[in-house]
Amino acid sequence: METETPTWTHHRTCKFSWKCLFKNRNLILAYQSLGVVYGDLSVSPLYVYSSTFKGKLQNHQNEDAIFGVFSLIFWTLTLIPLIKYVFILLIADDNGEGGTFALYSLLCRHANLSLIPNRQAEDEELSTYNYGPPTSITVSSPLKGFLEKHEKLRIALLLVVLFGACMVIGDGVLTPAISVLSAAAGLQYNDGKLNNGEVLVLACVILVCLFALQHYGTHKVGFLFAPIVIIWLVSIFISGLYNTLYWNPMVFSALSPYYIVKFFRETGKEGWISLGGILLSITGAEAMFADLGHFTASSIRLAFVFTIYPCLVVQYMGQAAFLSKNLSSLPRSFYPSIPDSIYWPMFVIATLAAIVGSQAVITATFSIIKQCHALGCFPRIKIVHTSKQIYGRIYIPEINWIMMIICLAITIGFKDTTLIGNAYGIACMSVMFITTFLMALVIIFVWKRSILLAAAFLLFFWFIEGVYLSAAFIKVYQGGWVPLVLSSIFMALMYVWHYGTRQKYEFEVHNKVSMKWLLSLTHCLGVARVPGIGFIYSDLASGVPAIFSHFITNFPAFHEVLVFVCVKSVLVPYVSPEERYLVGRICPRPYKMYRCIVRYGYKDIQQDNGDSSFENQIIQSIAEFIRIEEQFSSSEINSESSFVDERVSIISNRASPLSLTWIDSSDQQVDTIQSSTSLNTSSSIRLAYEDENPSIPRRQVRFQLQTNPSMSSSMREELMDLIQAKEAGITYIMGHSYVKAHRSSSFLKKLAINIGYSFLRQNCRDSSWVLDVPHISLIQVGMIYYV
Repeated sequence: METETPTWTHHRTCKFSWKCLFKNRNLILAYQSLGVVYGDLSVSPLYVYSSTFKGKLQNHQNEDAIFGVFSLIFWTLTLIPLIKYVFILLIADDNGEGGTFALYSLLCRHANLSLIPNRQAEDEELSTYNYGPPTSITVSSPLKGFLEKHEKLRIALLLVVLFGACMVIGDGVLTPAISVLSAAAGLQYNDGKLNNGEVLVLACVILVCLFALQHYGTHKVGFLFAPIVIIWLVSIFISGLYNTLYWNPMVFSALSPYYIVKFFRETGKEGWISLGGILLSITGAEAMFADLGHFTASSIRLAFVFTIYPCLVVQYMGQAAFLSKNLSSLPRSFYPSIPDSIYWPMFVIATLAAIVGSQAVITATFSIIKQCHALGCFPRIKIVHTSKQIYGRIYIPEINWIMMIICLAITIGFKDTTLIGNAYGIACMSVMFITTFLMALVIIFVWKRSILLAAAFLLFFWFIEGVYLSAAFIKVYQGGWVPLVLSSIFMALMYVWHYGTRQKYEFEVHNKVSMKWLLSLTHCLGVARVPGIGFIYSDLASGVPAIFSHFITNFPAFHEVLVFVCVKSVLVPYVSPEERYLVGRICPRPYKMYRCIVRYGYKDIQQDNGDSSFENQIIQSIAEFIRIEEQFSSSEINSESSFVDERVSIISNRASPLSLTWIDSSDQQVDTIQSSTSLNTSSSIRLAYEDENPSIPRRQVRFQLQTNPSMSSSMREELMDLIQAKEAGITYIMGHSYVKAHRSSSFLKKLAINIGYSFLRQNCRDSSWVLDVPHISLIQVGMIYYV
């Protein structure tokens, strides 16, 4: 019987099935995931044992202690990466996306927990909005009402999410430092002539090259990632199996948890403190959930269960067998366990694997910062898309160089993988701890399961992770302070930006003007209408922004056609092009004033620089709205009374049956886009790209209206006015606001707004640059917002 290969959207809604694992698409994705998802986790054998047997645990260097450490590593790998991530968390995806922001997005859509402004009822009609495992169980949760009622609790939830995101950024700094330095230390073991300083210089050179090559994008060398990791996994599997059989086959008995009990009974407090080194064996496991958007859940399960998990277990087992008979090799556990005959190949492979693992974490850091930026929690930055074939590959120049400087400072300052490992462990375990908490809320609010089930999940994994985290925090003064300081700085930056953005939006909401008042004012001022289209950008999805009233009272003239444009992010990962544009009329038809709301998901790619298709799509959407409005001319949507008190009727782009033809004069290729609706086409607009001035990067588009006998005269006239206004040119009107706190505000608010937020606004990218607005057609309206 023929089986269906799951599509990108289908496989994420299916229940987990082992039969799905063996489909060809999942096998290919599982192969690719080895180089992207598991690069960090696979290189952990380089430093786990050497980081564990430090401090007072050196007094317990014996076979039983080594067996106990291996038993802890085995059960930690089994309980957290295998049970928690592979079998539970991978089910809790947000339309195929994972990570802390994906869980937060799910929570905000199923409970009123969001602090992000500009939410609309129309957002809930998105096809990706209501998503989750199908269930018929409905549980009324008092916890939901309690959280929705108290704003401070919702602020605390946001801070928890931001803290988790900041710890991921800390991973992006610490992973290259510990991985590359651990791999480079192999030269010091094999060649006694190299000292610590020379190994440190080599590691710094590799790190500089790693960050300097980021702007080329990983897609150009990404095809090498999976083979490198596969060679590395096969190598450590063979060496681990050889060491197990050659040195001490009795290490198999350490798979029993009895050796864990025996280890803590003999080591006591020193054994508990050593957990800070053992937890390094699962660092990178969070990438299985965070990188879910680039692969399928089945492919990630397949790669871990049948490749990563057995290779790591055998390698740790082999190291334990070798170290039990060679206790003097504990300070550098990995390289001494490698046979001399294959030492140099293993060194090269280890270095390449460390680079691959670092690359994957750096890319993940760029992605998490983009998500923070999309949800209004990070200042405007330059985001470069490095691949047109692979969706989501991005590069952020400012963040890349800041990370490189911090990474070099940590490497040079600590000079020791043990100290870096202390910091690394706190960062990774904090992310896992926060993920467990958010997952428990998802079980209640999204899956609608019992609070008892969520509490059981929370307590079980919090107990395990809490023990590790407590051991890691003991080493705060031994390098563990680094991720805490970095996360505090980034979290303060994010929250100040988010707080300032919310205050600015609330000011605009409270100071927006009604269209009824504005229309009455235009008669008093004698406002003139000039040819062209005016795009007024605002964060408001309803009402007229204060910047426009400020503009019209000081300069009583505006364009023949006005479009109030709101570009907003919604709490879904992706918004399909058919659902992106919402168009409405905000005043009676003769005034030719429209509103267009453009929605992007937190992982969507906005329009490319140098392309004017964004404006053309808005004009097309307005034309389609005019046609749909004509069909329902007898309803309320066309009555002038419907525009009193700023009522807006918004119609989605996907409802239009309009046939659009795109003609590019550069290649003479024609693409026709036909809507799926069954309504008859009443008009069509043809777009012809004019190639009059090839030096201008923004393509010039000409609209032509094809007449139709069924088209009314009023509709034809309005469409012709729209086309003539487009030919006359587009002017972009944007606010250039200065946000200040009231004199009566508290000291903390003045500090956050007048110093923190103002500094960030002055040093981040301008909104006109982010929206790719041509400066030659830009008008900025200056205003001071007292919040």
